[in-house]
Amino acid sequence: MALSALVLCSRALLKIGAQPIASLDEGTAEAEVAAHLYPSARDALLSAHPWTFATGQMELPRLTAVPRADYAHAFQLPADFLRAISAGGGRAGHGLDYRIHESRLHSNAAQATLTYLFRPAESAFPAFFASALVARLAAEFCIPLTESTSRAEMLHRLAESEFRHARLIDSQQDTPRALNDFPLITARG
Repeated sequence: MALSALVLCSRALLKIGAQPIASLDEGTAEAEVAAHLYPSARDALLSAHPWTFATGQMELPRLTAVPRADYAHAFQLPADFLRAISAGGGRAGHGLDYRIHESRLHSNAAQATLTYLFRPAESAFPAFFASALVARLAAEFCIPLTESTSRAEMLHRLAESEFRHARLIDSQQDTPRALNDFPLITARG
């Protein structure tokens, strides 16, 4: 079954003993809670770690309006932008001095390549992330639907464990970053 917001929310509802939903706008309490809490829970989890499946790079278009202070140029952020990881000039994805301000990237460089987290389609979520998201959703849905704080606390602990496990799996899909220009390493020769 292809992942969607509806499938993920239904799985979370099943975890707390509620009825799955057929639509996010069907009018039931479960559907209303899912429709209101899902987008923010998804975006918070996506933003919490530099997931490999949600990381992208883009050469940013420079805006004609310039920042009021500190930097010479402003760049338009991508429409699906969630969080910046790094920025670079030219073909480099890092090494640029920048600041995100007023939904724009400000820098003194004439060009900016942004490495950032974006919001992928649910169908692109790997199984480890989907599992962590379902656990987080179950924890979020618990109090509004069951009014059980003890169950909600247990589900939040479970969600945190799933999140750590998902981060571990995701981190193993990338080459570890080397420490560059670290004084203790250069002092050792």
